[in-house]
Amino acid sequence: MFVITLRFADKSKAGPLMESHNAWISRGFDEGVFLLVGSLQPAAGGAILAHNAPRAEIEARVQEDPFVAEGVVQAEILEVTPGRLDERLAFLKA
Repeated sequence: MFVITLRFADKSKAGPLMESHNAWISRGFDEGVFLLVGSLQPAAGGAILAHNAPRAEIEARVQEDPFVAEGVVQAEILEVTPGRLDERLAFLKA
């Protein structure tokens, strides 16, 4: 499983890229890779919980984000190996 942070580097470029960034997020959900997307507070960027893909695919996917490609955000990918989980999240251990 992966925790991806997208921290703002240049918010001034975000507006024109928002539609394509949102389409990129939707694709991640449609393809079963993204589990959660949310905002880093206070207004620091975004975070994504991803799974169901190898690290190389996650890295490639993140590079396809228009916000990453255009320098709106800086991405960090943290790989987490689940150890103890609530039973509702057991699928993440697979």
